[in-house]
Amino acid sequence: MVLYFWGITNRRKDDVNLEAAHAEVEGITKEARTRSELLLKEAELKAKDLMVGARAEAEREIRDRRREIAAIEAKLEAREESFEKRQEAFERREADLNRRDQSLRSREKSLTEKEEQQQALIDEARGKLEAVAGLTREEAKRSLIEEMTGQARTEAARHIRIVEEEAREEADRRAKRIVSIAIERLAGEFVAERTVSVLALPNDEMKGRIIGREGRNIRAIEAATGVDIIIDDTPEAVVISCHNPIRREIARVALERLISDGRIHPGRIEEVVRKAEQDVEESIREAGQRAIIEVGVHGIHPELVKLLGMLKYRYSYAQNVLMHSIEAAFICGSMAAELGLNEKQARRAALLHDIGKALTHEVEGSHALIGGEIARKYGESAKIVNAIAAHHEEVKAETILAPLVDAADALSGARPGARREVLESYVKRLEDLEAIAKSFKGVEKCFAVQAGREMRVIVEPTQISDEDTSMLARDVARKIETDMTYPGQIRVTVIRETRATELAK
Repeated sequence: MVLYFWGITNRRKDDVNLEAAHAEVEGITKEARTRSELLLKEAELKAKDLMVGARAEAEREIRDRRREIAAIEAKLEAREESFEKRQEAFERREADLNRRDQSLRSREKSLTEKEEQQQALIDEARGKLEAVAGLTREEAKRSLIEEMTGQARTEAARHIRIVEEEAREEADRRAKRIVSIAIERLAGEFVAERTVSVLALPNDEMKGRIIGREGRNIRAIEAATGVDIIIDDTPEAVVISCHNPIRREIARVALERLISDGRIHPGRIEEVVRKAEQDVEESIREAGQRAIIEVGVHGIHPELVKLLGMLKYRYSYAQNVLMHSIEAAFICGSMAAELGLNEKQARRAALLHDIGKALTHEVEGSHALIGGEIARKYGESAKIVNAIAAHHEEVKAETILAPLVDAADALSGARPGARREVLESYVKRLEDLEAIAKSFKGVEKCFAVQAGREMRVIVEPTQISDEDTSMLARDVARKIETDMTYPGQIRVTVIRETRATELAK
């Protein structure tokens, strides 16, 4: 019984455990179902979210594509409208061109007809003219060409004469002045004559003493004076060569003293050269003072007095520049007195007008401009400075004093005998001038006057007209410029005259 109840009890316990296990299994199953449902719902939600996002993305892409398509369609429509407008414009232009083409063709046809009519009229008129004049077409053309050529030459001569008159005062004068300065400085005869001094020696033995042992004496003299001593086979003479005349004078004085003293060695040479420099400088100052006193001016700066004295050793075409300045001063003063101007001021300006030539060896440039700067530096008035600088028309004349100085300078240089040339070259130049003038057709006579500064040409009036005289003068002047070398300028004057003579009975 007990066992029965134990068995029943155990069976109940087993049933209870089984029910508990079933309950637990059902709970687990339910929980698993719940979880699976939850996961399924979550998956469904995620799937719905993904579908919504994909749909939204697809809608956005569709909207963007639609906007792009709309923009492209708008561009296409605008381009189509533009093409339509251009096509319309082309059509209008083509129609316009067609109308113009038709108009031009009709006009061309009309012009062709008119040209044919005019040509017919011209041929008819030409035939009548040839019949009346007795000339063929070629003969008439030749006659017309000759007449037009003559008129053109006459007109050209008239214009050339006007242009030459306007340009001659400035252009020719400047060009000729530059050429004359270059010739003066570089001409062989002038250089040979004006850049050497010959010193007489008591005997030929003195040449050896001047040279010294191994040439030390002559080297010392050349180094101290800046000149070249030329000792050649010329008996009892040595040559002092230098472009600077003052250095040449110092060397001459020093050599004379050394020769008279007899003591010739480097130490003595330096001492004598220094003394010679002092003596020459004093001589220069005395020459400047004498010129100032002679002209009658005062108050000139001592440095200007020194430069004026240095002109004693300068020559221009064999004319001493200091004497030329004194002559120009008196001439300028006389002209100023006649015009009622300040005579002393005119003399002062003319006396100093070539002061720049004293420094042309040391300073580059025109002597007129150099002289003007020097005068300004040493306190001369503005009128004097302008007259000096403008006496060759390199600067503008500001007062009447400048042309007066220019005229006085030209008059002093043009004085017969003032500027000497070698006789043979002078005669040869005059002969060449006359030969050039006689080489032209229609020239009857020619004369070189004013020491070759002017050429007067007399022509046959029956062969040369009044207008042709200008052309002839121009051609003669150009041939002289091409074939000859000469200082300054040459004026060519062509003279044509007609004389009528009748006897009264």
